[in-house]
Amino acid sequence: MTYREAESGVGSEDWQPEQRVEELACRLVALASETGTPEEAEFSERLVSILMEIPYFRENPSDIRVADALGQTRARNVVAVVRGKGRKTLALTGHYDTVSVTNYHDLARLSREPYALKAALIEDLSRRDLNAQERKALNDLLSGDFLPGRGMLDMKSGLAAGIAVLERFAGREDREGNLMLCCSPDEERDSRGMRALRDWLPDLTRNMQLDLVGAINMDVSSDQGDGSEGRAVYAGTIGKLMPFALVVGQSSHASYPYEGVSAQLVGAEILRSIEANPELCDEDTAAVSPPPICIEARDLRQVYEVTTPERTWLAFNWLYHSLSPEDLFARFRAEVQGAARKVIERSAANARAYAEKAGAAAGPQPAALRVMTYSQVKAAAAASMGAGFQEALQSKEAQLQAIDNPLTVSRELTDWLVTKAGLAGPLAVIGFASLHYPATRLNPAHPLDAALHQAIIETLKSREDDPSRRVKWRPFFEGISDMSFFGQPGSSPSGIVAENTPPQWLIDQPAADALRCPMVNIGPWGREFHQKLERVHMPYAFEEFPRILAGICDRML
Repeated sequence: MTYREAESGVGSEDWQPEQRVEELACRLVALASETGTPEEAEFSERLVSILMEIPYFRENPSDIRVADALGQTRARNVVAVVRGKGRKTLALTGHYDTVSVTNYHDLARLSREPYALKAALIEDLSRRDLNAQERKALNDLLSGDFLPGRGMLDMKSGLAAGIAVLERFAGREDREGNLMLCCSPDEERDSRGMRALRDWLPDLTRNMQLDLVGAINMDVSSDQGDGSEGRAVYAGTIGKLMPFALVVGQSSHASYPYEGVSAQLVGAEILRSIEANPELCDEDTAAVSPPPICIEARDLRQVYEVTTPERTWLAFNWLYHSLSPEDLFARFRAEVQGAARKVIERSAANARAYAEKAGAAAGPQPAALRVMTYSQVKAAAAASMGAGFQEALQSKEAQLQAIDNPLTVSRELTDWLVTKAGLAGPLAVIGFASLHYPATRLNPAHPLDAALHQAIIETLKSREDDPSRRVKWRPFFEGISDMSFFGQPGSSPSGIVAENTPPQWLIDQPAADALRCPMVNIGPWGREFHQKLERVHMPYAFEEFPRILAGICDRML
């Protein structure tokens, strides 16, 4: 089946989208699009082919536009516009890239065949002892309400709903306004697709004579219960920073541990202090953000020696919604300083206790650990290297540019600068290891935001009396999302972030004429996205959610 004509004038509650959305979701899942792969780069052409099955686009092929993402990725943005009367335009947005299929292990070959995968998962889960999470997954799959597959939840079922709503709008003869579908790559890594789309939108909308009045991101949420939390409208998105600490210790022989300062012990104490610590949550009357967690922890030694490693690296995913980057960085610095102080004090006490046991003289007290920012280390390296510094730094950055892992690039640049600056431990260098995702939210005082808010309220009103269909408002989408960049006006990046992010290409620079546009997130819900048991709740994703989306479009346009 390709295209099913939407009946002119069909209301969102009367429209029957489930078969079409399910078909589209399965077709999209069948197309590989893992971030950073050739398949992701090829996906835009395949998506355009699917969109061209809609008669409107066969008659108006120039209303589908394709444009490059940022950086060296070959993946491209796809924008499809169904035009009606006037300039008023609502955008539906989402990403088409997925995480890897490697965690499916022996079922990886079925990861893009939802029904075959469902049968294989049921067979696998039915023949062995299960933990509580696996039992829930088996019950979900047996219920018939959930469908697995890589990207089925995150987020090709959302894109399928968006295409179906676009198709419905195209089937109307008396269209008011314009409906735009934006599909981007690279959301799972650095949002290079959406950031490029943001920079392209001013020219695109001027060229097509469109006025953006609102946007709906169709990303997914997780709900381990009955769906009452997953059926949600998110009035904004959470922000993310990724502070890092490169700890430089003083190496010691394994037989003489108190002659040095263990970088690993300092790193372990920093990790213990910060990891999932609820005291570090961003908290206000509106929401509580999840606590920071460690994304990467490793020592930097490449050879075997019977000495303690000199350098250890840690990077943390720190979510926020109301903190400024300056405040968050100050909290991180305080935790690093406090952890280092505890280690130095504990190491001195341990050295005294060991000396007493061994009947030997205790060594000197370890020196206090200094904390320097990345920008301070960069300045120290520049002073040490003199006139050749800038050329050497550019050469080093060029060597690293092909590495598609921001943590690796940040780690290697920081390590290189510490060496060039001639800095010795005990020392901790702190900075930001990856792209800054700003927090966003609707502003009720702005007319466009208020109009989008009201259209959503009116659409959801008919569901209020039925708890099984009720959709709640939540303040912030708690996953990292492209919402951080769409519709955000041009502004300079935070100074502290720009100064302390090692690779320049990870410092977001929005175009000066970037459009302002209110945006919310409404999408399918399911469980365990990115995991082997990733699955979407079909009744909501294929039936209820498309109707909600269509109702909002009708009211906005």
